[in-house]
Amino acid sequence: MTDANEIYEQFRGMIVSGQVGSGERLPTVRQVANDLGVANGTAAKAYKMLEADGLVYSRTGAGTRVSEGASVLPGAIVSRVRELVFEAKGQEIREEDVVTAIRRAWSS
Repeated sequence: MTDANEIYEQFRGMIVSGQVGSGERLPTVRQVANDLGVANGTAAKAYKMLEADGLVYSRTGAGTRVSEGASVLPGAIVSRVRELVFEAKGQEIREEDVVTAIRRAWSS
């Protein structure tokens, strides 16, 4: 059974590791509850915990977004990394080759 603490830890890990970038929108409470098979209140409690820690902020009509500085990377960079990974996988390029290319580009 998934509880609010487990949901909190999952999203916290994704935020602080940069899997979700600063300014990116999280799924709605209703969507998280539906996906995980928990009550809306359980998902809402997890989101309130994230907000209390300053990792996310909520605005009516704008949803819940990752706070600036909460993530290792800004949302735009995370989005471009996802695109790169998707493209590389589609062309069956090895992960190690992509990482090597990024390191070389970074140092040049």
